[in-house]
Amino acid sequence: MKQMKTFLVIAAFLGTVLGAQSQTRTVVRVYPKQGTVVRTVSNPRVIVHKKTSFYLADGVWYKARGKRYVVTSAPRGIRVKTLPRGSKVVYRNRRRLYQYQGTWYKRSGNHYVVVSV
Repeated sequence: MKQMKTFLVIAAFLGTVLGAQSQTRTVVRVYPKQGTVVRTVSNPRVIVHKKTSFYLADGVWYKARGKRYVVTSAPRGIRVKTLPRGSKVVYRNRRRLYQYQGTWYKRSGNHYVVVSV
């Protein structure tokens, strides 16, 4: 009986340890659809383009509407200094472009310009 209890305790311990190691952590980012209205934007960069202020946070573009923000597409021709983290290099028609969440960028000097593909 004592051996059975010891065996069960060891088996439970090993099952817990192996089960904890087998679990992987997957981070899923959900990006809001265009037109979604949000109250706050965390750490946005303000970029002025054709006298309109756009806000860029985590690769998502916003426009201010009163005290709220509306998710919008990146305006063609807007220039940014850095690409969003996770953007991918894609070659299209022998041009090197960068793509992130449906927005396409082209390098222009020290900046990146939003282009349509």
